[in-house]
Amino acid sequence: MWYNGLLDLSVMQLILVALGLTHITIISVTLYLHRHSAHNSLDLHPVLAHFFRFWLWLTTAQNTKQWTAIHRKHHAKCETEEDPHSPVVLGIRKVLLEGAELYDEAGTPETLERYGQRTPEDWVENNVYSRYKLLGIQLMAVIDLLLFGVHGIWIWAVQMMWIPVWAAGVVNGIGHFMGYRNFECSDNARNISPWGILIGGEELHNNHHTYPNSSKLSRRWYEVDIGWGYIRLFQFFRLANPKGFKPIAHYVPGKQEVDVETVQAITNSRFDIMRQYRKRVMEPVLRQQKAVMDEEIRPRYRSLKRLLSREVTLIKPKEKEHLEIALESNAVLRQIYEKSNELQELWRRRGLKPQEKLHALIEWCREAEASGIRYLEDFAAHLRAYSLRPSP
Repeated sequence: MWYNGLLDLSVMQLILVALGLTHITIISVTLYLHRHSAHNSLDLHPVLAHFFRFWLWLTTAQNTKQWTAIHRKHHAKCETEEDPHSPVVLGIRKVLLEGAELYDEAGTPETLERYGQRTPEDWVENNVYSRYKLLGIQLMAVIDLLLFGVHGIWIWAVQMMWIPVWAAGVVNGIGHFMGYRNFECSDNARNISPWGILIGGEELHNNHHTYPNSSKLSRRWYEVDIGWGYIRLFQFFRLANPKGFKPIAHYVPGKQEVDVETVQAITNSRFDIMRQYRKRVMEPVLRQQKAVMDEEIRPRYRSLKRLLSREVTLIKPKEKEHLEIALESNAVLRQIYEKSNELQELWRRRGLKPQEKLHALIEWCREAEASGIRYLEDFAAHLRAYSLRPSP
């Protein structure tokens, strides 16, 4: 019948088509806008890049320069008053419900000028996509009505709400509000789920904020970045070239000498090194010390486990007070906490020369090995074995 459109699909087929269309939009955002345009962690063949740009014009009316500039500003000003969409500053409710509006407000000429460099400035961008932003989604509405009849109305509506809800709301909101953290980066970014399927891999938000220039968002063996799967597929057909996904640090079994390459390796992989410190030193020592903790401290064992490895700038005043009380009552915990901070000084302090960093790391390892804490001694030996990844 005419009201079912040219394709005359069943209800189940219509649902699958709607999900398929929105999935293409999600992949366009994560591969083209995010990894390719905003972070330059992925090179795309011009034909594929333009397909994504055209599809986003049809389904989101999103301008490449605006999206790129706002996202770069988000990373540069994360969790501050200048962050375009931080739930830490604005509240989770506002970011969830008004994510798209926040994007529109943030797209000022000043932001576009400062953060919108190296984005398309060709004829079609200036004379079609940017000049007639709403024409794309209007054209999409006509196409949906022709293909799906009256059902095209709800399919079009789903397409229009998909990115504002999932990307602008969920990723920018929940991704900085709740979830798990593999790495203690300097902002509150969290992995929403280890299976990055619904939002193209963007669920792995803590991983991304830790390594923003990596085209691969998964970091643990159990994590799935479906966007990475598409990148590998496009790479097979020579349509994509991923960058920044290989670790710089290289573990050399048996290496016992700390050298400049050791310093460079652990500095470039500092977040992963500190994650290992948490797993190899802090957690086993904390379990060991639990039996001798004061009665006042023991009930706060779970929060103490988190605070010991928490990024210092993210610890709240009340939490800092509890942490200090625990460290004052346990010399071993204080020692491993201080050694953690000393190790991080290698990359936090600006202006240190390579030889000064080398001397500091050698001294750190020497003191750790003389600490009398077995886990700390083992970790120092573990650090000595790092070097830079050999050239292919």
